[in-house]
Amino acid sequence: MPHVSLYDRKRLVRGVTFVELLVTLVILSILAAVALPYAEITLRRNKEIELRQALRDMRGAIDRFHLDWETAKISKTNNAVSEDGYPKTLQVLVEGVGIDQAKGGKIKYLRRIPADPFSGSDRPSLEHWVLRGYQDAPDATSWGGTDVYDVRSSSRRKAIDGSFYKDW
Repeated sequence: MPHVSLYDRKRLVRGVTFVELLVTLVILSILAAVALPYAEITLRRNKEIELRQALRDMRGAIDRFHLDWETAKISKTNNAVSEDGYPKTLQVLVEGVGIDQAKGGKIKYLRRIPADPFSGSDRPSLEHWVLRGYQDAPDATSWGGTDVYDVRSSSRRKAIDGSFYKDW
């Protein structure tokens, strides 16, 4: 059997040293520490986009409802309409209102009440939204209950831009 030097034996043994393993773990932990805040911001930004879209959908439905009332597509005496021409509840936008024409039928403005992404629940609920009536003050903290003129989030959290979601 030929003589093998200590140097040659070390070259034959393959593997990872403890120091190499530690260096690798340090590099991976630094990468994870950098990536985690970025992932959180991305998730929050996506929720903000969902909130903006939900508010846009509901506010657009309220505006279309009021326009249909003004143009007499909806009867001025309909039970679901306030005297100012706004829906009495958000649910009216989903259930629809009768058309004031000979054909009859219903006009529906929303398929469903969207969920507030910052409410902590994925299930749509009317409690997640703060409503404001036409007669309510712009900074009112409670809903007068006569009609729905505007809607906003009930979340008290701050947005990425520093504003509050409840003020959107």
